[in-house]
Amino acid sequence: MDKLDTLTLFVRIVELKSFSRAAEQLELPRGSATQIIKQLEARLGVKLLLRTTRQVRLTELGEIYFRHCRQLLDN
Repeated sequence: MDKLDTLTLFVRIVELKSFSRAAEQLELPRGSATQIIKQLEARLGVKLLLRTTRQVRLTELGEIYFRHCRQLLDN
């Protein structure tokens, strides 16, 4: 998955508040979506999302990154 696809996945997860729904929309296995975001967080060296079995929330740095991604994808 290239960087643009990774940003798109991250944005969809945040907007839908769900790894499963985002993966489904982007036609990815849910496990792949989880691994892609873990790799993104590792590459950036920050936690972007707080996840439980019931919800997905942005961290403070995740919020900043999300706004940046939205700007990039909107252009």
